[in-house]
Amino acid sequence: MPNIKLTVEYEGTAYAGWQRQPHQPTVQAAIEDALFKITQQHIRAVGAGRTDSGVHALGQVVSFHTDKPLAAIQWASALNSTLPKDISAISSDMVPDDFHARFSARGKIYEYRMILQPSRPAIDRHRAWHFPYQLDMDAIHQAMPHFLGTHDFTSFRGQRSQTINPICTISHLSLQSESSSLIIRIEGDRFLKQMVRAIVGTLVEVGQHKRNANTMKDILESKDRKAAGRTAPPHGLYLVKVLY
Repeated sequence: MPNIKLTVEYEGTAYAGWQRQPHQPTVQAAIEDALFKITQQHIRAVGAGRTDSGVHALGQVVSFHTDKPLAAIQWASALNSTLPKDISAISSDMVPDDFHARFSARGKIYEYRMILQPSRPAIDRHRAWHFPYQLDMDAIHQAMPHFLGTHDFTSFRGQRSQTINPICTISHLSLQSESSSLIIRIEGDRFLKQMVRAIVGTLVEVGQHKRNANTMKDILESKDRKAAGRTAPPHGLYLVKVLY
């Protein structure tokens, strides 16, 4: 049975995250419902990452098996004819039978977007964290290198996480600031629940001078979520790319 890989983007505002839940709109449910409309079969769509409620994606990867006689490249357009407007299949390809959107991934790239200005935004109110205060960018830059490398990220793991292994390797962490726009970009082999948002929230507190940049090492070593900063809101977070 052919194995199809989709690259999907979505605005997560209207959804209770990726994973299907009872009585809640989710991205997985929307894609699986669209697949049923096309095939009249109940097909399970496997996502590379379980994005939380309100989180967006520019490059979520989805895989599924189907015996529907449709060329792999045609699945994207077929799905887009029935998917909600805030979910779009960018591309579709046939992949080897053992490809798994989640377990075959070797890393992910996320971006966190902020708007730093006194007035609240209208157009991007659901697409970036509005922060009405100035931040010390030099202090944030000083804190960032402490996250690079392989660490136990228990201090940055959200509550009710089912992940047993807290060890992650961060290979890239950068900050891009232009006018009132701020983007924090992070790449790693794996991420714990709400880990990126916890890192961003802690870096923001460094930028506010509520924390010293040199305390990041101590926070990591404490393995205590209470030692780190706030969890940044979900609507600023984007899954940019899944690495295979």
